[in-house]
Amino acid sequence: LTYQQRLPLGVCGIITPFNHPMLILARSLSAALANGNTVVVKPSELTPLTTLALADILADAGLPDGVLNVVTGARAAGQRLTGHPYIAKISLTGGTEAGRSAAIATASRFARITAELGGKTPVVLFDDVDPRISAEGAAFAAFVAAGQSCVAGSRFLVQRGIYDEFV
Repeated sequence: LTYQQRLPLGVCGIITPFNHPMLILARSLSAALANGNTVVVKPSELTPLTTLALADILADAGLPDGVLNVVTGARAAGQRLTGHPYIAKISLTGGTEAGRSAAIATASRFARITAELGGKTPVVLFDDVDPRISAEGAAFAAFVAAGQSCVAGSRFLVQRGIYDEFV
């Protein structure tokens, strides 16, 4: 017998990036709402319209006032959100500096934080794959969304047996 209890944390802050703003928002927002939290979203200043449109759609669908709140603005708005004493959890997708700043802002009050930061996503290829087909897939992985994606393949680890043909 498994017993699991989900308790809301309170107010959750979500900071989304300019690339894939709806996908990342939907993932974080759905988890926060499903657990009974209220949410303040700070979208990238470059892509606020998708977040504002989703907020309108959810309001029209009957989401109660105050459950989803959107704050637009530049980096200072995100810093105010991460530093706010009533924010119990931050979900941030962005660069390393934004993540460092958010971690410092939340640490003194032990607020929870989930940060998906820029990185070097590896693509691992073993010699049981077709190197030519893999090279096409690798090119797609590296340049999907013009390479402006946190999951863009940016390193390739290739087994020796297919390395030359892959390259």
